[in-house]
Amino acid sequence: MFGLGTTEIILIALGIILLFGAKKIPELMRGLGSGIKEFKKAANTDDEKENNKLKEDNQK
Repeated sequence: MFGLGTTEIILIALGIILLFGAKKIPELMRGLGSGIKEFKKAANTDDEKENNKLKEDNQK
């Protein structure tokens, strides 16, 4: 994974815990998860609109 070994990954994880604190990390992950969910929802909505427009153009 990106040329990182186990030791490097552990050091990065410890640095993140020290930087943000153990209590703040779950909040950050929830925010990241909800952001990804909103992005996927918006992408799907755009795809549906585009598909509907193509169907209407083909029917004409």
